[in-house]
Amino acid sequence: MKEIEELIAISRKYGADARFVIAGGGNTSFKTADRLWVKASGHALATITEDGFAVLDRALLNPMGTKKYSDDTAEREEQVKNDLAAACLTKDRRPSVETSLHNCMDCRFVVHLHPTLVNGMMCSQFAKAECADLFPEALYIEYTDPGYTLFKKVFNRIRAWKAERGTAPQVIFLQNHGIFVGADSTEEIERIYDGIMAKLEARVEPLPAEEIPAGEEAVEFVPAVRTVLSRAGRGLKTIRVTSNALVRWAVESWDAVKAPFTPDGIVYCKSEYLLLDGPDAKAAEKAIERYVARRGHTPKVILVPGIGLLAVGDNAKGAQVVTDVFLDAVKLAWYAGSFGGAHPMSQRQIAFIDNWEVENYRRKVAAGAARGRVEGKAIIVTGAAQGFGEGIARNLLKEGANIVVADLNEAVGAQTAASFNAEAKGNKAIFVKTNVADMDSLRNLIRETILNFGALDVFVSNAGVLRAGGLEDLTPENFEFVTNINYKAYFFCAKVASHVMKIQTALDPEYFADIVQVNSKSGLRGSKANFAYAGGKFGGIGLTQSFALELAPFRVKVNSVCPGNFYDGPLWSNPVNGLFVQYLAAGKVPGAKTVQDVKDFYLGQVPMRKGCNPEDVTKAILYAIDQTGETGQAIPVTGGQVMLA
Repeated sequence: MKEIEELIAISRKYGADARFVIAGGGNTSFKTADRLWVKASGHALATITEDGFAVLDRALLNPMGTKKYSDDTAEREEQVKNDLAAACLTKDRRPSVETSLHNCMDCRFVVHLHPTLVNGMMCSQFAKAECADLFPEALYIEYTDPGYTLFKKVFNRIRAWKAERGTAPQVIFLQNHGIFVGADSTEEIERIYDGIMAKLEARVEPLPAEEIPAGEEAVEFVPAVRTVLSRAGRGLKTIRVTSNALVRWAVESWDAVKAPFTPDGIVYCKSEYLLLDGPDAKAAEKAIERYVARRGHTPKVILVPGIGLLAVGDNAKGAQVVTDVFLDAVKLAWYAGSFGGAHPMSQRQIAFIDNWEVENYRRKVAAGAARGRVEGKAIIVTGAAQGFGEGIARNLLKEGANIVVADLNEAVGAQTAASFNAEAKGNKAIFVKTNVADMDSLRNLIRETILNFGALDVFVSNAGVLRAGGLEDLTPENFEFVTNINYKAYFFCAKVASHVMKIQTALDPEYFADIVQVNSKSGLRGSKANFAYAGGKFGGIGLTQSFALELAPFRVKVNSVCPGNFYDGPLWSNPVNGLFVQYLAAGKVPGAKTVQDVKDFYLGQVPMRKGCNPEDVTKAILYAIDQTGETGQAIPVTGGQVMLA
C-alpha cells in the first residue's frame, strides 16, 4: 500500500534524526475508516519496516473514548490494555501505548515525536503561555500521567475544540512529554514540523559546543567506579564517558538538571542522578553504595567535575542510550532557560512512571537477551584489523564482549570495527590506532578503552610479525624488528594493562582480570631458519610466567595461548609475502618446488591433519578467562603437533 510506504519513509526520516527522537522513542500511524497502523512497542522508527507496525480494528478502538472503565487505577489500566489487545489484528505486536491518541485525531497520518527544541519549551516554567503565543492554533495539554488518563483528557479536549472551532487540531503539545502532528499527507506533516522548529530555533540560545577532554584522572577513576557498580552480584556494567561544555554546564547548573523532565528520561536514566564532588574513588564508592541502599539499584547517570558524564549501562548499547537521553535532558534544561527556566516532573509523576507496567515492559525490551561467556567484558585485541587477530576478536564479540580493535592499519581497522558492530547485539566494537611498540600509543589505547567502556577486563596481546631466515640471511635490522614487536611490545602491553587491572581487582575480591598472549607453537620448540620469531616467542612465555607470579596477588591472571599454523590466514597464504612463499624462498622445506609442496609438508606434521583457526584459539582464550585456578600457563592449540609433558 502506497500510504504504508509513506508512513515508513517519514518514520525513518524523523527516527534517524536525533533532534526529533532519542533512544528509539516516538511513534507514527496511518489510518483508514476501519484500520489503524501504529508503531509497535520495541521497534525503532529509524529502522522500522511494515512488520514494525501493529494493525488494529478501529471499530473496536473507537468506543474506548466514551466507554466507562473502573475507577480503580490498576484495574482500569488492565481493562484498557485488554481492549487494545482485543482490537489488535497483529497479535505478535504490542501496539504503542499512545495508540488511542493516534486513533482519536482526525487525520490520516499522525507523527508523535519528542523534539529537543519542542520539549525545551514544554519542560519550561512558562510552557503554556509560550505555546499560546507561538502556536495559537495548537492544542496545549498540561502534564497528565500517560496511558488511559492522558488519552481521555486529549479525547475530551479534542471534542471540545471541535465543538468550538468546527475542526480538529492538527498539532497537540503535551507538557513534559512531546508533540503530536497530524495531517492527511506526510508532506504536510513535514511542513508543519519545519515551521515549528524554525520558530523555536529563533527563540532559544545556541547550545554550548566546546569539546573538553576528560581529565587525566579518568584513566584511574572510571575503572574504580565501574568495579564498585558491578560488584555484589550486580553484573558487569559498561560506562561511557562524555566530556564537553554542555556536560560542564550540567555540573555547574545541577539544580536545573537534577530531576527528570520526561517519562523517557525516567525509563532510561532512572529518576535520580548522582553528582560527585570530584574524581575521588573512595568518596565515589561510599556515594554509590549509599545510592544503592536508598534506591535498590545502581545509578545510571553519574556526574563528576573534571571528568564529565559517566553513563552506566548493563551493556554498551544501554550506556549509549543513557548518554543520549541524559544529554538530551541537559539540552532541554538549557533551552528551557529561554522560556522562564526548567520545569521538571513532580515526585508523584515520577513515581507513576517508575511503577507503570508499560514502562517496565519497555525496560525489558531495551535490556537485550542472550548472554555470552564474556558478556560485558571490555577486551582489547592487538593486531585485530585482519587475519588471526580479527578472527579472535570477532569470536569474542559473538560471546558478548566489547571489543577494542587495536592496530596500526587505520583504514582496515575502522572497517573491521564497523563490521563487528553490524553483528553486535548489546555490545560494541571500536577501533583505536595503536603502535604496540610505543608506550604513548598504548597509553592512548587504554584511555580510549576506558572512556568508551569504563574498564579493561582482558588484554589479548596478539600483534606479531615474522621475518624468516637463517643465520646467514637474516639481517640485524629484521631481527630487531621481530624482537621489538613479539617480545618487547608484550612487556609494554602488560605494563599498561596491569596498572588498570590492579585498580579494578582491588575493589572486588571476586573479580579477576586477564592478560592473554597469543604466542605460537614456535614458543614451545625451536623453528629452523626462523630463530628470530621462535626466540621472541620463547621469551614471551618467560615473560608470561614472570608476569603471572608478580600479578597473581592482584588476581590478574597471565597466560599464553600457543596456536599451530593458521594456514588459511594472510600470514601463511598471502600469495606475495606469506610464509609459504617465504619458506619456499628460504629453502626451509627440503625438496619443495612449489608453495603447495610447502603446505603439504606442514600439514603432514599435524596429527589431526588440520591447521589451527581463530575459533580454536578463541576457545583456549575463553578457557583462560573462565578459570580462576591457573596462571602462567602456555596452552598449546596445535592439533597434537606439540604435546606438553
